[in-house]
Amino acid sequence: MAETILVTSAAGGTQGQTGRHVSEMLLRRGHHVRAFVRQIDSRSDRLKSLGAEIFVGDFLDARSVELAVKGVSSVYFAYPVQDGLADATAAMAFAARRHGVSRLVNLVMYQSSLDAPTPRMRQNYLSEQVFEWAGVGPLHLRATVFYENVARLVGANLPERGAIRLPLGDEGTILPLISAEDVARVAVGLLAGPAQAAGSAYPIIGSVNSVGDIVRAFAHVFDRDAHYEEISDEAWRDEVLSRGWNAHAVEHLSSLWKSLRAARLSAETARFAVTDTIEKIGGAAPKTFEQFVRERQSELLAPAAKPTA
Repeated sequence: MAETILVTSAAGGTQGQTGRHVSEMLLRRGHHVRAFVRQIDSRSDRLKSLGAEIFVGDFLDARSVELAVKGVSSVYFAYPVQDGLADATAAMAFAARRHGVSRLVNLVMYQSSLDAPTPRMRQNYLSEQVFEWAGVGPLHLRATVFYENVARLVGANLPERGAIRLPLGDEGTILPLISAEDVARVAVGLLAGPAQAAGSAYPIIGSVNSVGDIVRAFAHVFDRDAHYEEISDEAWRDEVLSRGWNAHAVEHLSSLWKSLRAARLSAETARFAVTDTIEKIGGAAPKTFEQFVRERQSELLAPAAKPTA
């Protein structure tokens, strides 16, 4: 009987949707996927039509998580940028240890340490430690900023104002980015490929772009005027909170913008470089930002939604 892989956040939300990409990639390769979703809807129906076993559960309900993990060999753990990571990690670590999971791919952020620049990144580091203490074969996939999230932020203002409005300093500020599909390809390689040493971390950057590069990509793909407007942290925060973004995500991103601005003024940006992990483990060269915008142009300028799982 084929081993079962549990994929959390499998339906995908309005962020990178790595869980959906991981599920679909594994299914195309013939793996048995148990898709952990919040509810039954058109997204879960699509996964079911592709052959996934659907499990409706709640990250923060330990009993629900334990039932989801029972009988699986590997887990893809991707908790959304919202409150509750500590509880969700504890529930998954408990369940995975109890049921003998031998491999758990843990999606975290590129900087994961006790002194990382955002509260969420520091929480990610503690999450890594819990999975290692649990002895469930954790592999930590450290992804940088998703193309999808940058594009969504741009799409909030570009149709109306022709502007990219962010608190990122000048157009020379550097953003290390990655597409959700490239993240998912690496995750699939770790879940279904050769065994790796437990506790290994895989930092991944798909491209390194300045704010000016991002503006030019949108202007080129959409053949229209686009320009950057620097705004204050307070103005950006008020704008996204008014659209319903959760406070946890806003605090993380506010701290991230400050960190990227500070890196612009130092030699710190030299550490940002495209990583070969994507090609070595994911099997293909990473997607460029302009390539991503071109592929998704029909949906990128739709009204921006608040981030979810």
